[in-house]
Amino acid sequence: MSIAKIAAIALAVGLTGCAATGPKFQDAEAAAPKLSADQGRIYFYRGTSYFGAALQPSIVLDGTAVGNSQRGSYFYVDAKPGSHEAQTSTEATNKLSFVLESGEIKYVRTSVGLGLMVGRVVPELVGAEEARKEIADLNYSGTTTAK
Repeated sequence: MSIAKIAAIALAVGLTGCAATGPKFQDAEAAAPKLSADQGRIYFYRGTSYFGAALQPSIVLDGTAVGNSQRGSYFYVDAKPGSHEAQTSTEATNKLSFVLESGEIKYVRTSVGLGLMVGRVVPELVGAEEARKEIADLNYSGTTTAK
């Protein structure tokens, strides 16, 4: 077997370990607890692209780490209404500010972009229709936390 084939197999095996393995969104959503009337829900998710797969920075919401930006995964946080700030950090810190209303659901996609030395993971708000299509086959990677 050639060195190139061995390297390709090793890379594929290594990157597989970077993906989430929990239940798929479409299967787990029905089991998720109902949203409290005095809170909103924020879904954080990242697609299945292998670009930057090894980068898995913490996602920080209002100063508290709530999960990781992990390839092929999603998680959610229930939070009080008001202004919030989500951020990720690798070689640079990327922030997203938004307002959450009672009973509202927001979707924050994290994606990897090019950086000077290391890739950057950037959070961005996504509309519900687009997000629900992108998140459908992703795996749950978190525990429910209230903020």
